[in-house]
Amino acid sequence: MLAWITGANGLIGSHLVRLAPRAAPQWTVAGVTRAHFDLTDFGAIRRAFAVQRPQLVIHCAAITSTPFCEANPAVARKVNVDAVALLAELAADVPLVFFSSDLVFDGRKGDYVESDEAHPLNRYAAAKLDAEGIVLANPRHTVIRTSLNGGGSPTGDRGFNGELRRAWREGRGVRLFTDEYRSPIPAAVTAQAVWALVAKNQPGLYHLAGSERLSRWQIGQLVAARCPELNPRLEPGSLRNYQGPPRAPDTTLNCARIQKLLPFPLPGLAQWLAEHPEEPF
Repeated sequence: MLAWITGANGLIGSHLVRLAPRAAPQWTVAGVTRAHFDLTDFGAIRRAFAVQRPQLVIHCAAITSTPFCEANPAVARKVNVDAVALLAELAADVPLVFFSSDLVFDGRKGDYVESDEAHPLNRYAAAKLDAEGIVLANPRHTVIRTSLNGGGSPTGDRGFNGELRRAWREGRGVRLFTDEYRSPIPAAVTAQAVWALVAKNQPGLYHLAGSERLSRWQIGQLVAARCPELNPRLEPGSLRNYQGPPRAPDTTLNCARIQKLLPFPLPGLAQWLAEHPEEPF
């Protein structure tokens, strides 16, 4: 059986491809990247799907940069909504897993469950919410809302840890909020959970994130401790003094629903880092 994994050179996609032989040996995985086709080339997508006829689609590819989405709304929407709609149409008779974001929430509450009302604060999050509705219209399909993912990637610069490392490598300090909270998760754990969920064949809407509520500042400290050779510089900041576009203060996710289907407990980031000292991060 053939499984398409889009965004295979990205953070989560690369981990899904790498883990597949052990976690999902029944699937032959095709990692789809820009070298195969551009997500805005709908004709190429249709032709490739018709030829290969995948029996599973895990859609990781997206434009995730919030500033880019704000500055280029038409391009961002074509990738983050229209391409999702096309894949959902093509995969109408097979399972499709789509990655959404904790940023569909406005962050006023925290510990969000799947039934909580979404209220996105920017174009990126609004597009994710629109795409969720398209995907969930098919009872065979699944939406996974995740939080900050980190870990090693083919390009070495994906995920929140990659962004921090790049800044420190360039000699730049980083200011991180002490009062903005997320539930970060290693991409390796995300991939493991997704393959377990695929095996259960229980489609629907799920939250998938780490079990710790950590501030941006705390997350930065964990990453800094991992790379002392870069002389990491961190400065604490507060949302109270922030003057930019709206930010969600607490988008932590309650993952009890998916946890019931997983054969392992979702870890907190600090715990996972302590237990995997040799893993790239």
